[in-house]
Amino acid sequence: MDIIVKIIQFFLCFTILIGIHEMGHFIMARVFKIRVEKFYIFFDPWFSLFKFKRGNTEYGLGWLPLGGYVKIAGMIDESMDTEQMKQPVKQDEFRAKPAWQRFLVMIAGVVMNVVLAVAVYIGICYTWGDTYFSNADAKWGYNFNEAGHKLGFHDGDRFVTIDGEEVDDINKVVNSLIITEGDRSVVVERNGRQVELILPLDELIAMRQQKGYENFLLPRIPFLIDSVVAPTAAQLQRGDEIVGIDNVSGLDFTGYGQYLKAHAGDSVLLTVLREGDMLFEFKVPVSENGTLGVIRQGLTLRTQKYTFLEAIPAGIHRTGKVISSYWDQLKMIVQPKTKMYEELGGFISIGSIFPSTWDWQDFWMKTAFLSIILAVMNILPIPGLDGGHAIFTFWEMISGRKVSDKVLEGAQYVGLIIILFLLLYANGNDIYRFFIK
Repeated sequence: MDIIVKIIQFFLCFTILIGIHEMGHFIMARVFKIRVEKFYIFFDPWFSLFKFKRGNTEYGLGWLPLGGYVKIAGMIDESMDTEQMKQPVKQDEFRAKPAWQRFLVMIAGVVMNVVLAVAVYIGICYTWGDTYFSNADAKWGYNFNEAGHKLGFHDGDRFVTIDGEEVDDINKVVNSLIITEGDRSVVVERNGRQVELILPLDELIAMRQQKGYENFLLPRIPFLIDSVVAPTAAQLQRGDEIVGIDNVSGLDFTGYGQYLKAHAGDSVLLTVLREGDMLFEFKVPVSENGTLGVIRQGLTLRTQKYTFLEAIPAGIHRTGKVISSYWDQLKMIVQPKTKMYEELGGFISIGSIFPSTWDWQDFWMKTAFLSIILAVMNILPIPGLDGGHAIFTFWEMISGRKVSDKVLEGAQYVGLIIILFLLLYANGNDIYRFFIK
């Protein structure tokens, strides 16, 4: 059942993204009175799952979920229908229109994906706001996993800056460390003083490849009591902080919890800080489950709420930040020293980012993110992609010379080979990681 939920989310998201993208090309073509022969979600080699015709356009759903397309009359595209180019030019064809109109048709899909991301982020900001754990609230610092300790972090460290920028949203720390083309300079507060750590690029790469970023850090939480649920702990009160157990002190809730589990069924001497300045000691029995019969206070999360008007600039800003971050990752892929190319993934990787339970906020977050990926990938100047078509048209706009159909056809073949190679490489990585590694 879990895998079915993942698959449904993947295909729903993919259908929305492709439909919006191709709708952009379709609408802009129709604005300029260009005939659109086909509008397809997914590719349809040999056959389609269903199709119907309305006006001059055939609409359909293909069976190969590698994308989608609109077949615009008079344009050399992925359909490789070159026969039409040998026919006399008609006024409702792509090739009959001025360069600026053809350019707008080409980039309309990318624009629509960005617009979709903006709209989704606006909706998320308005509906759910921004909920995050602020570094300013990590008064006890953080506990780090093994990868964090190897990088030089100590349990209890609290972030101050990363490459000179102050840290607020702790969820962004890991990306700040692994999305980098060089060493990182991190300043932490340790035992009341600031310490600078230089994190070498090769160690950050190793952490990324070994997935050491998973559970990289957890906020250290003091053992603060929210309520007492067992009569055996009646001496304790809401707001008490346990600062010592027997002869052990200086731990956080996790550390004290481990100590209690090790002494299940015994009695322990608690040192309790009450009202911020009074210390008390109480002898309290530990249950067979290793608990005291109290409920602790959890993390304090901050939530930034937005009115609808406030959500608009917030959504635009978030889209810009995500585009910038993804562009940085693309630049890392083409730099061999970062070894990011080894982590390219295909459909298995994309599908795996969806959770096994349905969460509308998470679904729309993933949809907006993937919409940006689709936009950025399509605008790359690779023949066969929107960016490749656009670059030839842009050249015509500034030079006044049209690129020949023969060159466009050859470029299309080259682009298709590049795209096919990238698809095989990315999905091959998925298969290797999933079945072999």
